[in-house]
Amino acid sequence: MSEIHAIFWDVGGVLLTNAWDRTERTAALEHFRLDEEEFHSRHEMVVSSFERGKITLDEYLDRTVFYRNRPFTRDAFRNYMYSLSQPMPEVLVFARALADSGKYFMSTINNESRELNLHRIEKYGLRGIFRLFVSSCFVGLRKPESGIYRLAIETTQVNPEECCFIDDRALNLECAAKLGMRTIQMQTLEQLREELGKLGVKQ
Repeated sequence: MSEIHAIFWDVGGVLLTNAWDRTERTAALEHFRLDEEEFHSRHEMVVSSFERGKITLDEYLDRTVFYRNRPFTRDAFRNYMYSLSQPMPEVLVFARALADSGKYFMSTINNESRELNLHRIEKYGLRGIFRLFVSSCFVGLRKPESGIYRLAIETTQVNPEECCFIDDRALNLECAAKLGMRTIQMQTLEQLREELGKLGVKQ
């Protein structure tokens, strides 16, 4: 079995809560009393562009929320979106310890819109953990497209079998595995430690 030299991490659902997934969107819709069906029909039309960095957060909000007058401000809605991101502290500590060991190239592979991604990177100190952010908003590709995994492998110049990708969603892992990457589906920190240990990954 090849030794692991690079570890790629999803962010939402692994290191932090999701930023703007269905749970977060539902919370915002309830908080601001927006029509769920109307919002989601508009969201589905623009989410690909939003997460690929093709439109800004303001443009996204123009098309999904502020296409009509609202009794709340754009800043209030944007700040609420940001507030939904919360850390998974123990996982962040573990990831930082792996980074500090100097044994592994640490990178993300995540789907995220630009403004939310940058907010999360800054607020939770992710630059201190990861050397590279293969984020959909930066590279114009989204998981589970094979291109985003191929880009990560080619950019780091690490053989796929020497890479491990951690994600909480099976489909994202299946696509990475087809390129030869080792994969772990995140459930708990202890389970993650154990499965990484089986691959020889230690702090």
